[in-house]
Amino acid sequence: MLSAKQMFERRRMRNRAGLKKNASGQPRLSVHRSSRHIYAQIIDDASGITLASASSLDAGFKSAGKTGADKAAASEIGKAVAERAIEKGVQAVVFDRGGYMYHGRVKALADAAREAGLKF
Repeated sequence: MLSAKQMFERRRMRNRAGLKKNASGQPRLSVHRSSRHIYAQIIDDASGITLASASSLDAGFKSAGKTGADKAAASEIGKAVAERAIEKGVQAVVFDRGGYMYHGRVKALADAAREAGLKF
């Protein structure tokens, strides 16, 4: 029987394999969440570089005294990463939820990124 971590890793790899087939050269919006924080970065897999990133550990977010463990924080991070990506000229991405369900904080981040102008 597989452990929870191994099952998460299998879901993550299965999701990412499907994204890479259908990405057609678009950058990937990758999400990672922990119990206290949420992180998002836009990665160009062809060149292996991070184009834009935002997290609840950023100085402006952290100085406001907010927690990164709620949907409001996730939507702010989604908006921030979308604005930074658009400044760099990235308009369309593929959404990589990793092994997480598209629900709660992950969904809030995705919705906020769409509202801020990213297409996926």
